[in-house]
Amino acid sequence: MTRRALVLGATGFIGGHIARAAVARGWQVRAARRRDGFTGAIADLDVEWVRADLADPDSLLAAMRGVDVVFHAAATYAHTSRNIPKLVAAARAEMRRVLDAVRQSGAPRLIYTSTLTTIGPAVEPGQPADERSAYVPGSADDAYFELKWAMEQDALDSRLPVVSLCPTVVLGPGDVHLSISGLLLEVARGRMIASIGGAVNAVDVRDVAVTHVAAAEKGRAGERFILGGHNLAITELMTAAAQVAGVPPPHFRVPDPLLSLAGSLSRLLPGDPAALLRSRHLFQPVSNAKAVAELGLSPRPLVETLRDALAWFRENGYLQPAARMV
Repeated sequence: MTRRALVLGATGFIGGHIARAAVARGWQVRAARRRDGFTGAIADLDVEWVRADLADPDSLLAAMRGVDVVFHAAATYAHTSRNIPKLVAAARAEMRRVLDAVRQSGAPRLIYTSTLTTIGPAVEPGQPADERSAYVPGSADDAYFELKWAMEQDALDSRLPVVSLCPTVVLGPGDVHLSISGLLLEVARGRMIASIGGAVNAVDVRDVAVTHVAAAEKGRAGERFILGGHNLAITELMTAAAQVAGVPPPHFRVPDPLLSLAGSLSRLLPGDPAALLRSRHLFQPVSNAKAVAELGLSPRPLVETLRDALAWFRENGYLQPAARMV
């Protein structure tokens, strides 16, 4: 039986790839967008475009009627850490509107794209963090961490058939909004002369999307799954990206005390551009074992992800043709 899916956030990076993976699976896909005409990176797909706005309950309910699963990959994103309580309250109100629409529409399943920031310190010292690890509110001093934690808690506590997926650092082709890929572009342009300490986990957006579809088919409701690929030092990731791009890697690492100072001073700047620096102490290796075992997550090699991402940026005018190593 053909399944019918609504993708909230279909014009975005992860949401667009979810729509693509669902179509490849043979599903009928209803792609939601806030404004007519914008198709993100999926203009080539045979989907039904509908208007839906997370601030408009009626549009959400109309978009959800008659579908078998709702993929929610459009949750709010904080661009500042000023007035965190207000931002968290607005995010929770947004999530309540989505959950209410799911409940009223009778949609049998909600697959929520959460984030790695809801994963807290490892339960077992010396081991990668896993789904048992809970973020401790207030420990990041950053609105993104706070509101993402609050929204995930509300979704899982809703008593609806919700599966929460927590992608790590998502890379790959099709990032029309230059979310995390903005950093990748700067490396590929040879502008990142310095790296920072710490470890991250990087995963391909296509693997994330396919696993979303798998979660809709067999994910256990009420559970969360880390969608991770490869644990590595930030310096290793930046060096690998530079090698694929054919540019020199970062020349040195910024000392931790200087990063701490920069993180503190960042609150004085408009837009809070260095919030990442204040939360770097929470960077850590994570385990994807649960998603591998239950959802069939199969991360592809990191070099393939980097190569395909940079190729897409070149094809779409974000990046000049590859330069030779100097």
